Amino acid sequence: MKLKSSLKWRRQFAVATLAVILPTLVAWAQESTTTTNAPPVASHTLDALVAEALEKNPELKFYEAEIAAAKAGRKTAGLFANPELSGGVGQKRVTGGGLSAEGVAWSVSLVQPFEWPGRIGLRKAIANHDIELAQLGYERFKIALTGRVRTLAYSLFAAQEKSSAATEVAERFKALREVLVQRDPAGLTPLLETRVIEATELNAQRKASEATLTTQSALLELNQLRGVTPDSRLAVSQTQLAFRPPEDKSALMTLARTNNFELKMRAVELAQQGFRVDLARNERYPTISVGPTFSEEKADRDRDRIIGVGISLPLPLWNRNKSNIEAAAARQMQAEVSLNVTDREIQRKVVEAVLTYETKLREMARWRPDSVHHFKEAAEVADRHYRLGAVPISTYVELQKQYLEAVEGLLDTKKEALEAAAQLELLTGMTLSLSRTTSEEQK
Repeated sequence: MKLKSSLKWRRQFAVATLAVILPTLVAWAQESTTTTNAPPVASHTLDALVAEALEKNPELKFYEAEIAAAKAGRKTAGLFANPELSGGVGQKRVTGGGLSAEGVAWSVSLVQPFEWPGRIGLRKAIANHDIELAQLGYERFKIALTGRVRTLAYSLFAAQEKSSAATEVAERFKALREVLVQRDPAGLTPLLETRVIEATELNAQRKASEATLTTQSALLELNQLRGVTPDSRLAVSQTQLAFRPPEDKSALMTLARTNNFELKMRAVELAQQGFRVDLARNERYPTISVGPTFSEEKADRDRDRIIGVGISLPLPLWNRNKSNIEAAAARQMQAEVSLNVTDREIQRKVVEAVLTYETKLREMARWRPDSVHHFKEAAEVADRHYRLGAVPISTYVELQKQYLEAVEGLLDTKKEALEAAAQLELLTGMTLSLSRTTSEEQK
């Protein structure tokens, strides 16, 4: 009886175990199948992502519509005012000598308003400057979009590399910790070494998580600039950047004074405001309306017809447009001050961007092309020899940390140099080609 009871209990335990484990196995199998059947993520180069953003970015449509609206405003500014048609009808009654006669009296006039000479030309000039401002805004956005997409794409690649390196180090510490736990060493020193490895493992995992979050943030913004859904998957292909020294600082400042979009826009606004002042002064003079008039009065057999030319104009007695002239002159002064302030600010930004770019180039010049590879090999060698007892814990942990810091340092330096190069291109309004994608590391 005891044997049968034992067999029955074992059978029930086996069934219960299968009932618990089977759903988990099925879920793992489904997940594995989904992962296997999922389409691979296509890799994109930096230049391909820039081209896609320039083609699909939805904000470009806004600037294109702004140009179209400015051109439509230019057409409207060159049109004459519509002619004005007016008329009246009434009854005419004539009395005299005890007799009276009645009839209809009506009149009609058609006049064309004529602006004071030069007014339409001033409005056209203002509208032309609106078109120029819209076009400058469009070109500035394209250069800013190019630089931002390149920076984000490289940030995504750098975050992927950092996450991979941090995960590699974390897995290395995890495997080592599991080995040490299985050994169950006695004594204080092995215990402390185990705690050091556990703490370093946690820090490596934290860095991997931070890199993953950075990857997601860069991917979301990059998808927005590309005009695709936020959850679109994307991988940046292996990217290695080469940088060249910048032009002379004074040459870059000259380029900025000539081609910077902000300065151009402030100069156009200043010129446009000058035309607004002239228009306000011109509007002191009235608009003249001229056109034919015709009237007819009829009573019994009498009929009177009058054909003539009518002229009308307002008398500028109470309003000489003085307040509008003063307001336009004040805005002109503001535009002049804004131009001067923007000029000084652009010069400061150019100097700052050049210093940043040159500093990052000097930092990268101290790196050997294969520095990261050597640090990675040293970390792997330290891992093998620590397991054999040939390397102390301090050397082992330090090499793992230095490997991670080397990867992060080089990638961050290149990203900061890329950002400075993009800033210089935006400030000078020109494609300087300070950075380029290469198949080999910069030497």
